[in-house]
Amino acid sequence: MDIWTILEYAAWALSFIFGALMLYDMVRIDTTYDNDLLTSSREGEIEAAAERHVI
Repeated sequence: MDIWTILEYAAWALSFIFGALMLYDMVRIDTTYDNDLLTSSREGEIEAAAERHVI
């Protein structure tokens, strides 16, 4: 195997890892926050909800 094939496989592996992390984060955010909160346009509303959630 030459270096370019190894780099190609490494790039595919990294893209799979990043894709899996994005899916995990999407599921985590979707289960943590309400959809109305995520689609709101009010500044600071998510931070205020996070502070109420922690306390």
